[in-house]
Amino acid sequence: MIPSVKNVTPMADYLLSIDFDNGESGILDMKPYLDFGVFQKLRDRNAFNRVRVSFDTIEWDSGVDLDPEFVYNKSQRSVARITPATQT
Repeated sequence: MIPSVKNVTPMADYLLSIDFDNGESGILDMKPYLDFGVFQKLRDRNAFNRVRVSFDTIEWDSGVDLDPEFVYNKSQRSVARITPATQT
């Protein structure tokens, strides 16, 4: 069973800090996807920063959302220090 997203925080450089309901946390780098389809909308930092938890995954105000399995599998679980987007 894929863990559900419990919390998401937009970070600098199009990264998302994500907490899962199984106690794990990870960083999802969205840069590789910003040149494709609906994800181009997220190049706008204001749009990107309006990410939120929706059901068991994440979505943006623009209607863009991600499959929960994708979010979990692509998140790098690490202890790296990342600067919040509001501090850049």
